[in-house]
Amino acid sequence: MKISYQWLKDFIDLPYSPDEVAHMLTLAGLEVESIHRVETVKGGLAGVVIGQVLTCQKHPNADKLSLTTVDIGGSVVPIVCGAPNVAAGQKVLVATVGTTLYPTSGEPLTIKKAKIRGQVSEGMICAEDELGLGPSHEGIMVLETDLPPGTPAAEFFQLQTDFVFEIGLTPNHADAASHYGIARELHALTGLPICFPDLLELSPKEAPTLIQVIVEDPQGCPRYSGVVIRGVEVKESPLWLQQRLKSVGLNPINNVVDVTNYVLHELGQPLHAFDLDKIADSTVRVKTLPEGTPFRTLDGVERTLAAQDLVICDGNSTPLCIAGVFGGKESGITSSTKAIFLESAYFNPAYVRATSLRHGLKTDAAYRFERGTDPNMTIKALQRAAALILQTAGGEIASHVIDIYPQPIPHRQFSISYKNIDRLIGKKLDRSLIRQILQRLEINILQATDEAMVVSVPPYRVDIYRDADIVEEILRIYGYDKIELQPCLKADYLAEHSFPDKFRFRMELTKMLAGSGFQEIVCNSLTKPTYAQAMGVPPEENVLILNPLGVELSALRRTLLFSGLEVIAYNIHRRQKDLKLFEFGKIYYRHPSGEQTAGYVEQELLSLFATGNQRTESWLYPDQKADFFYLKGALQKILQKFGAADRVAVKEIDEDPLLAYGLAVLLQGREIARLGAVKWQHLKLVDLKQAVFYGQVDWTYLVEKYQPVVYKEIPKFPEVRRDLSLVLDCSVTFDQIRDLVQQTEHRLIKSINVFDVFVSESLGSNKKAYAISFILQDSEQTLTDQVIDKTMDKLMEAFQRELGAVIRK
Repeated sequence: MKISYQWLKDFIDLPYSPDEVAHMLTLAGLEVESIHRVETVKGGLAGVVIGQVLTCQKHPNADKLSLTTVDIGGSVVPIVCGAPNVAAGQKVLVATVGTTLYPTSGEPLTIKKAKIRGQVSEGMICAEDELGLGPSHEGIMVLETDLPPGTPAAEFFQLQTDFVFEIGLTPNHADAASHYGIARELHALTGLPICFPDLLELSPKEAPTLIQVIVEDPQGCPRYSGVVIRGVEVKESPLWLQQRLKSVGLNPINNVVDVTNYVLHELGQPLHAFDLDKIADSTVRVKTLPEGTPFRTLDGVERTLAAQDLVICDGNSTPLCIAGVFGGKESGITSSTKAIFLESAYFNPAYVRATSLRHGLKTDAAYRFERGTDPNMTIKALQRAAALILQTAGGEIASHVIDIYPQPIPHRQFSISYKNIDRLIGKKLDRSLIRQILQRLEINILQATDEAMVVSVPPYRVDIYRDADIVEEILRIYGYDKIELQPCLKADYLAEHSFPDKFRFRMELTKMLAGSGFQEIVCNSLTKPTYAQAMGVPPEENVLILNPLGVELSALRRTLLFSGLEVIAYNIHRRQKDLKLFEFGKIYYRHPSGEQTAGYVEQELLSLFATGNQRTESWLYPDQKADFFYLKGALQKILQKFGAADRVAVKEIDEDPLLAYGLAVLLQGREIARLGAVKWQHLKLVDLKQAVFYGQVDWTYLVEKYQPVVYKEIPKFPEVRRDLSLVLDCSVTFDQIRDLVQQTEHRLIKSINVFDVFVSESLGSNKKAYAISFILQDSEQTLTDQVIDKTMDKLMEAFQRELGAVIRK
């Protein structure tokens, strides 16, 4: 949302610089994302001054040029001028040497000292188009002014440099979606007085019944106001109005439409002007129409209305406007319009939000209505707009104000205790300061005691419903930065041991993965439903959005894979091919209603991605592709950090909707992770042509099963290594070998590792050979050869008996 600094000063006299205002607003929760300098005339006419032509004579070497001397204040300079209307005694505009001009058309021009046909020229006497003030190039601009030579041109034209704040407005702050709303915030923050624009008393000399308004859907339109203005002349808006609209990013259209846009950005109340002569039966109906009714909007697009769309219709139920969203082509203001019906209404935010999403129409009006406008602003906005229309388009008020408001929206009232305020803030604030802040926020205090107070919240504060909301408002204005941290922070637990801190683990793991060369990504949870179809997920398990922005974002993601693949594809298409990524995110699905566990499920996962080379190209290392084992190593580090590496079991994946091959990792019988190579058909969905390896970890379960690492003193006695070569059936896994070792001799065997695998027909059909190392150590004594040999014999016997192994000697 764009807010003009100069426009703000119409409401509140600000002694602060734009940067100071931005800082105050940001600390109060209205984040100023950027500040843009806006000049009425590009360059601000810097270096252009008023000059007085002292002498003017023909150029000796050119018939169409004149030699002049010009007083520019403090000095007299020679200037060669080609304008036919230059003459001695004139007050003119002079661009001095070094000035950069931004003409109406063409490239910028920097004025230099030069010789023109043999004569020195130290400046330029300017025409309108050369200064960027208009299109005329008929001659130089001659001024009627008493200002002395040397006066800056910006002072003569009263040019103002404006600053526009780009505010990232959060959905709860609908009250701040206007210049008046921001001025209210600054009033609350500073205590500076705030003023409201002049309003026109809408009292016509004669008030015939020119139009009738019937609200058939009061739930969708709780309040509808309007007035008729006759005798308007639709034309171009005055310069000041055009400049104001341009400062907030709007293009001027005509004086009537521009006024409605001006008031919207000034007061936050959307308005709409209808051509009165195009309203059949002089009747306005606020209603819904049958499903499929066609309607052509202002942009010329024919749209199909839904039965839930609230529409402004004429007496024949012909649609004139989509309420709160977009006007109609047939009833809009044109150059031939002579009478208008000016609408100012309060529409139900839920109606406008649904319609705006349904038709994909994001307008300034819908932006405000769907968040909630002020129902008590409709008449004031009408008065303000009517005054501006009479000022810019002429005409007269031709009807009484129509105001249909059968059930006024009340102020919300509730009580709040000071004790609760102190508890939530963490600091005891002076009671008079609390009351002052609330009064500046226009939150009235109906009753007050030493312990509590009853407050009344105006309807335009759509975000305040309970005492915690009041505390948030107090804190915003008082300043979060003024709340001191306690000298000793602590946390108490009812249980004997605290629960694992998931967020602390996440930060530590993030640092570890980043240190290993991985980069964190954060992806949108909304995605394409076609991804779930590619996984073979039944449609009833998908979680679909009721009012999606589009098909591309119409479902909650069922896996973290595809959002990560989109990131990989985006980078690879920009020649970043070596990627190692991770994401903490959630997946969503639902169980069919017939199942015992029916309902929606939200699961938090950690995803890992590797593609391309393991490291960037270097003369130190040969290129090595990121593969399955590289990603397995990263997963192993994660499990080690959580004390789970020695407690997991691994099995090959028989069939997986995402992976061509891979492993599943189980902890206490439940799958905690799986990883493998992504299927090619999934890579093709995002136009990827290089292999991607993917792993996912059940983050919640991993944290739940965390076991802290226990450190022990390094044993005094040495460790011993023994190697064995086993010939086994190909079906025997390393997990089986490791489990058998633990069952046979868990005290002396400290670690086991496969350091070579050999597969050959010479070993026999369906056979493989593992070369395995064993580390033996006794913490109490030095191992003897007799104990070592006995242990190894025991292991070899177990391998032969349980696994059918052949010991190669």
